[in-house]
Parts: sequence; C-alpha cells; structure tokens
Amino acid sequence: MPTGSHYSNVVFIQRQRYWSDVPARPTDGTPYAAAHAEGKRALRTLALDTASTLLEQEGPAALTMRRIAAEMGCSTTVLYTIFGGKSGIAETLWREGFARLRTALAEARGPDPLARLAAMGHAYRRNALTNRAYYSIMFQRPIPGFQPSEQARAESLEPLRVLADAVADCLEAGVFERGDPDYIARVLWAASHGAVSLELADYEGATDAEQRFDDLIGAAAAWFMPAPPARPDVPAPRPHP
Repeated sequence: MPTGSHYSNVVFIQRQRYWSDVPARPTDGTPYAAAHAEGKRALRTLALDTASTLLEQEGPAALTMRRIAAEMGCSTTVLYTIFGGKSGIAETLWREGFARLRTALAEARGPDPLARLAAMGHAYRRNALTNRAYYSIMFQRPIPGFQPSEQARAESLEPLRVLADAVADCLEAGVFERGDPDYIARVLWAASHGAVSLELADYEGATDAEQRFDDLIGAAAAWFMPAPPARPDVPAPRPHP
C-alpha cells in the first residue's frame, strides 16, 4: 500500500506532466487560442453586467471587487487579473457603454438617409432603456472619484462620428440644407439625450415617452431642412450656424 506522502508525490508528478503539455500562452490561430479568447470575452462581459446590475440596484457602495466576485461565484483574483482594480472596472464600464451605443447606431437601417437617421434616434433610445446602468455611468458619473482616461474619452466620441456620417448622407441627399455635419449631429444627440434622460428619471410619467421622443427629434431635424416657401404671416427662421 502506498503511503500518504508517496500518493501525494505521484499526484504532484502527474499534475506536472499535465501542465507541462498545456502552453502557458495559447498559440495564435489554434482552436485552443480561439476558445481561450472567447472564454475571456465571456468572463469580461459577465463581470461588467454583474457590476452594472449592482450599481443600478444598490448604488455605488455595492461596487466592490469582493461583492462583484461573490455575485459571479469566482475569486477576486479573477477580477484583479482582468481589470486591475475597481477603477479599472469603472473605466471598462464607461468604455463598454459607449461601445454598445456605437454598435446600436451603426446597425440602424433605413430605406433612405432620413429614415436611417430616424432609426438611429430610436436605436439611441432603446440602447439607453436596455442599458440603464451603463447610460448612468456614461452621462451621470455615479461612481465617486471616477474620471475616464484620455483614451476612454476619445472612444466616447465614436458614436457621435457614426451619427455625423449619417447626417452627412442627409446633406448629400438634399434632406438637410448645407451645414456642418458634426454640429447637426451634436444638436440631434442633445435632443435625444434630453428626452431619454427625462424618461429614465420617470419625470411626469412615461406613458407618452415614445411619442414625445419622436416629436422632439422630428422638430430638431426639421430645423435643418430646407425652409418652405415664405409666408407673410410667418417670421423667417434664423440662419443655420
């Protein structure tokens, strides 16, 4: 019969042989590398969604490494390995929020430039309602002391560029009069953000929130469209910037 120490030595040797066959870093282009990368992405997404849910339901005090790990069912070492610390999670939440918004806007479709622009408005609203915690992190800064890095700030402008490209298509098609696509995009963004923020705050109820959103965005877009023939009883609109 093997003694306890002999058995332990055998197990140790077997483990050494096993791990010696497992590469420390996956070889690029292999199925193992693909599975490894997919696992890391899934773990990162789980951590971010867990953190955002805690933030939305319990506030910033619940956003600790220990609490997030407990909700996920893993050790805090896993989180420190991925994010480096709480500030890393806050930064990644900020960047993830804007990445999701960019994807939502880029995937909006329509049969013509104006219809696509309108679809982007609805995509903005849906994204905010679906990702409330992310929206809060992006625009309300609920985590005390958090300041996004310069790289994160630069990435946060990518959704605006997608919107500006759609505005440029409207200008080229003659839907809007000549103007600066970036300026028009910022005006439309501001209108969308204001309407959505009121809806998320449940200000004066949200029973007609979608209709109010459509009316506001339609009015903002109409401001940049060619003016109708002048009427003597209607003041002329001011020139566009």
